[in-house]
Amino acid sequence: MKITYSNIELDFRKAVEVEFSHQAEKLNRLFSRYDPDLVELHASLEKTPRRNEFNFALNLTLPTGTLHATGVGADVLGSAKAAFAEIETQAKKHQQKLRKDYIWKRKRGPGLPKLGEIPTAD
Repeated sequence: MKITYSNIELDFRKAVEVEFSHQAEKLNRLFSRYDPDLVELHASLEKTPRRNEFNFALNLTLPTGTLHATGVGADVLGSAKAAFAEIETQAKKHQQKLRKDYIWKRKRGPGLPKLGEIPTAD
């Protein structure tokens, strides 16, 4: 997976890199079928000027599509975790769509018997 950063100040860089490496391993497990050179993850960080708020944006480029996610938080780690949580759910949904899970109906077991269907031992 190719990883690029933009607009991340040196003060926040170390905290972001630690969280980024942890979350990138999770994404690598999800996209193990893809060639690592074709998967690109781009992150950017912006600080809202008049508020104590950070916007963390992620762009994940796959051979089958592009996913975008943003996270907003009071600190850098909070916004990064929110963005990664969103991109992870989007990635799982994207894979389900590629597998066409919506076509295959899952069979369910017989379940629990209803109150009137309970056999009695007479």
